[in-house]
Amino acid sequence: MLYRKDPKSGNELSILGFGAMRLPLNDEGSIDEDRATFQIRYAIDHGVNYVDTAWPYHMGESEPFLARALAEGYREKVKLATKLPQWLVKKHEDMDRFLNSQLEKLNTDHIDYYLVHSLVGTSWEKIHNLGVLDFLDRAKADGRIINAGFSFHGNTEDFKKVIDSYDWDLCQIQYNFLDRERQAGIEGLEYAASKGLGIIVMEPLRGGNIARTVPPSIEDIWNEAEVKRSPAEWALRWVWNHPEVTVVLSGMNEESHIEENLRVADEALPNSLSQKELELVDRVAEKYSELMKINCTACRYCMPCPQGVEIPHCFEMYNNMHMFGDEDRFKMMYVAKLGGILNSEGTGFASQCTQCGKCLEACPQNLSIPDLLEDVVREFEDEKMDERRAIAEKLFLGE
Repeated sequence: MLYRKDPKSGNELSILGFGAMRLPLNDEGSIDEDRATFQIRYAIDHGVNYVDTAWPYHMGESEPFLARALAEGYREKVKLATKLPQWLVKKHEDMDRFLNSQLEKLNTDHIDYYLVHSLVGTSWEKIHNLGVLDFLDRAKADGRIINAGFSFHGNTEDFKKVIDSYDWDLCQIQYNFLDRERQAGIEGLEYAASKGLGIIVMEPLRGGNIARTVPPSIEDIWNEAEVKRSPAEWALRWVWNHPEVTVVLSGMNEESHIEENLRVADEALPNSLSQKELELVDRVAEKYSELMKINCTACRYCMPCPQGVEIPHCFEMYNNMHMFGDEDRFKMMYVAKLGGILNSEGTGFASQCTQCGKCLEACPQNLSIPDLLEDVVREFEDEKMDERRAIAEKLFLGE
């Protein structure tokens, strides 16, 4: 495992961090504790020393789960990060209430890295006016948190304003080869580095979208490389190629993913990609931008929808159909996944949207979700939908 120094604290952090947002699930849809515990401990045993969670992950179950997973001496082996759910804070006292609750949930007396969660310009103004900086100073002074930071999903200008407002220890940004000019972007990355902050990168695989089975046109580009790598390895190496990056978070939930990520994290030195390899990644990014219709990372901050719309799944089907071109297959999967056939949670069709606007307030990508759901309806919910449902029921339910 390679390590990079957090500039403010001097901590030597593993370049691969374990993100506890997408842990493996059991048949009931809850965290598969045995498997997830094995995965986390295996990663730690092989050098990972940064573990990241947050209040809302897995519907609030990620933090108490980690307390159990990090028992038996594993808590002492890692730097633990969690986040203040700023959107739930109504008054200054709420900040202490959330932090104290998180300390209890995580069964720890301190948080190594405590981040104000999911900031954009407007949410920063609100939480700043409620005295979040005084709260962070107090929590650091009394030892409940060691390092203070924030995660961010707004634009570059607002990112710089947040950076300049406080003596932060670190920041967490979304960054990958498709998001160089979006959100904080490369300009924000370099600005944070110039201020001496540790930089944690989330969504290096863009919600897994650039690591799954790739479209043939993109696979053709990857195949031109002299050194053959998986799409996930290319994406991770591209981020680690930046010397400014301290830790890259990966939401690992498959043993094979963990093995691959650990292997790459043993090798991915900064500035190790050749100019020819960087140009290859640029070409892949250009092709993806041509194919991908909706820039959704499946972070699920828009969920739950009051009307039951499975927003990330709707967008996933829509993007996949346009990227891979198998219209019949994805229209069938749309009905099966969102029609209650493959689960017992009811339907989640795009047409259930009533344009209430709740998702617009929550989306860190600032997507016009109701309008995009109308696009999904137009392409997927046509006159053959009932016919596809009947076929799907026979295929998956044997009816």
